[in-house]
Amino acid sequence: MGQARAACCLLLLAAVASERCGARFVFLLQVSPAVARNGSLVPTPVLLKPAGRAGASQEPGSLALVAESGGSVSFVAMVDNLQGDSGRGYYLEMLLGTPPQKLNILVDTGSSNFAVAGAPNVDVTSYFDTKKSSTYRSLDTEVTVKYTQGSWTGTLGTDVITMPKGIHGTYTINIATIFQSDNFFLKGVKWHGILGLAYSVLAKPSSSVETFFDSLVSQAKIPNIFSLQMCGAGLPVSGSGTNGGSLILGGIEPSLYEGEVWYTPIKEEWYYQVEILKLEVAGQNLNLDCREYNKEKAIVDSGTTLLRLPEKVFNAVVDAIVRTSLIQEFSSGFWIGAQLACWDISEEPWTMFPRISIYLRDENSSSSFKITILPQLYIQPVLEIGQNLNCYRFGISSSTNALVLGATVMEGFYVIFDRAQKRVGFALSPCAEVGGFPVSEIEGPFTTADVASNCVSTMSFHEPILWIVSYALMSFCGLVLLFLIILLLLPPRFRHRYTENDIVNDESSLVRHRWK
Repeated sequence: MGQARAACCLLLLAAVASERCGARFVFLLQVSPAVARNGSLVPTPVLLKPAGRAGASQEPGSLALVAESGGSVSFVAMVDNLQGDSGRGYYLEMLLGTPPQKLNILVDTGSSNFAVAGAPNVDVTSYFDTKKSSTYRSLDTEVTVKYTQGSWTGTLGTDVITMPKGIHGTYTINIATIFQSDNFFLKGVKWHGILGLAYSVLAKPSSSVETFFDSLVSQAKIPNIFSLQMCGAGLPVSGSGTNGGSLILGGIEPSLYEGEVWYTPIKEEWYYQVEILKLEVAGQNLNLDCREYNKEKAIVDSGTTLLRLPEKVFNAVVDAIVRTSLIQEFSSGFWIGAQLACWDISEEPWTMFPRISIYLRDENSSSSFKITILPQLYIQPVLEIGQNLNCYRFGISSSTNALVLGATVMEGFYVIFDRAQKRVGFALSPCAEVGGFPVSEIEGPFTTADVASNCVSTMSFHEPILWIVSYALMSFCGLVLLFLIILLLLPPRFRHRYTENDIVNDESSLVRHRWK
């Protein structure tokens, strides 16, 4: 009876909150309190649809942008130079043009173009007015970039930039000014452009466009390495405030990590592609072929909000979470991002969910290490309903073309992009704590005897290779067509005249004997 009253009270609180906030709730048809293994009552979540367009497949407010002595370097000056949150991205303040125009630029390790709003847009508060900059030079080249979510079209040009909390000095950079976009600038975002930090092979319209970071390495004479800390663990993904973080250009800042740095090789220099060996939920191996984790590619991408998994892997992870969590009844809408789960404000649902471990191949190919995220990283607070409920979203989603270690994972670690030595490093981040307790772990080394020697396809079908293959096939088809035309134009006297000896009769026909 007491349990039934608790469930009814929770429903009543949610209903009252919905009337006050105008939120639309979708309750489970049957709400029954879950019971922990020790017999104690586990608070039952209320499920509701997040605000957003009906039928939208993307999570509300989420991103998927699935893309050396001109100045002195002070890593300490770059600490806490980022603002933002995992739901809408982390951004860096930058000054563009002459006189300088201040803009906030999203940090994205999953693309390679540096682009800013170049015209007024209802979803951005500022834009770069090229007419007001005496140093802007247009290259008269139109460029279009498409992401997992959204796209933009702009004009390529060059101008000078400075970073108040970055490398000292002024540098000339390729900049695309965006004049048209589709679902790229999100409502409520506080950034006005994107800083692509991946390799030039992904740059548009071609890899000949020097990337922002390549320009810094060349002009500022800094080492070819940068590192990233995103401090949003356990904080609302779409609150009114902002969280902090650090982008260290040119090296590693020791104060931003604890313990040892574990490195995994970059498999190919386009995205920051790594090799995933296996996944565990609550310490139990999913027992999938390791190639399933690296289907097409597995990348580290700060511009993607969630941990994105190939469909087969995603389903296996959800099934394992359901089996090992203390929630007896849970709507499928929560797992696919269509619903939020809400608990009484006095409850912390994280204790009801398991930890998830991801194994990466070590620089020593016969060894691996694992990075572990606790539920505080993937059961993410979104908003409060009145004064009674806290609502959460699932920080993992299904992907059709890649495994993406996005902000859900990266917020647990200090991540080092060591381009000079072709490796990505992970270390524990001091800011990855909730309530004074760490929400991430790193362990190793482990043997790789139980996995394949190579979990990544040896054939790389990313875009530049596809173009080469396409042109090769077109050339081959052209040669064949030319040969046929020449045969047709040959005079009759050059053609073979058949005799009786050339004719294959029915008795020796392969077709006749095949059907005998």
